Amino acid sequence: MKLSLGFSTCPNDTFIFDAMIHQKVDTEGLKFEPVLADVEELNRNAFAGNIDVTKLSYHAFAYIAENYKLLTSGSALGYKNGPLLIGKHKIYPDEVADLKVAIPGKYTTANLLFSIVFPSVKEKMEYLFSDIEEAILDGEVDAGVIIHENRFTFEKKGLKKIVDLGEDWEEKTKMPIPLGGIVINRKFDIQLQQKVNRIMKRSVEFALANPNSGYGFVKKYAQEMDDDVIQKHIGLYVNNFTVDLGEKGRNAVKTLFERAAEERIINKVEHDIFVG
Repeated sequence: MKLSLGFSTCPNDTFIFDAMIHQKVDTEGLKFEPVLADVEELNRNAFAGNIDVTKLSYHAFAYIAENYKLLTSGSALGYKNGPLLIGKHKIYPDEVADLKVAIPGKYTTANLLFSIVFPSVKEKMEYLFSDIEEAILDGEVDAGVIIHENRFTFEKKGLKKIVDLGEDWEEKTKMPIPLGGIVINRKFDIQLQQKVNRIMKRSVEFALANPNSGYGFVKKYAQEMDDDVIQKHIGLYVNNFTVDLGEKGRNAVKTLFERAAEERIINKVEHDIFVG
């Protein structure tokens, strides 16, 4: 049986999916057809329901929980790895409400975290995540929410941090930051859902135990080709929570949805959301 599998070209994604795509672990008879896209495109593919298994933003999941379930393996969730709000000049947090702000997609978790911290911002503009730094430098926007490897490049371009949105989350909740997860379509029976969850965990464990095995695959798609940045990126987003969310990770995800619902950013997520 072949399943479509969506994920981004970011190093953390190609790193953890390499083994299951290339049959380096036991896939229990399943094969996976990769669909590589930017995170916001992945979100929209899931909204359309035309992909079997996919990486997506936790924010996006809140809108499709009735159609998909979250795997407990494969998530990007942790500490000190959240999105940053940056600008060209020194900007104070109390000035943000009046700014024109670039976001990496309406349904990204980065935008959700930004909206929780700065609910009064009226002017947001959507950009491909990798174009946000240039949009700020060119004066198209006053500030921008950056994710992925741009965390490691913005200072070299003379840009300045306004707020670390992940740090704000950690201070207020004392929990890790839920960024993105892996989901499977609810049309599949529970046995298949659990099988994919097992395969995902094996793939993550293989990648961590054999970090050089899939490096050619990672390097092929990396937006930032500097080896040091690639390694930092993987180290930042792939961790024990990627192997398994555990109770702490599950609670962090539920808390994100609860806080967003309290702020009326999303509707309350009431479904059984995790593959058991």
